[in-house]
Amino acid sequence: MKKNFILILPVIVYCTLIFIQSCYPSPKGIPQFSFSDKIMHILGYALLGALTARALFNGNWGIENLQSSRTLLIIIAILFSTLYGVSDEIHQSFVAARCGDVFDVAADAAGSALGVLFFIKCRRS
Repeated sequence: MKKNFILILPVIVYCTLIFIQSCYPSPKGIPQFSFSDKIMHILGYALLGALTARALFNGNWGIENLQSSRTLLIIIAILFSTLYGVSDEIHQSFVAARCGDVFDVAADAAGSALGVLFFIKCRRS
């Protein structure tokens, strides 16, 4: 139980940080170039995907079939991270000076998949 909490805590903290950052207008001072916001989404959600995969693969969640199904764990990690991105875009649509964007969700999904796959690749090494 304690191990699972330690594994899931970074996911909770990072999701909280994303939520807090989304409560404010877009940060100033970040270099702006074509698609810079999409790159930020990809990088941000790659980290969330990797953290989620780490928690799922290393935890003991009491579901033996879940632990033995690597593909299912990968799908769950990508889906969770992507759906959190969807919820973040919905949240932003209610924040002044922000708006939800379907292309941001696409970048979030791509980042989530890249982060999970990066975790898997590093885990094999």
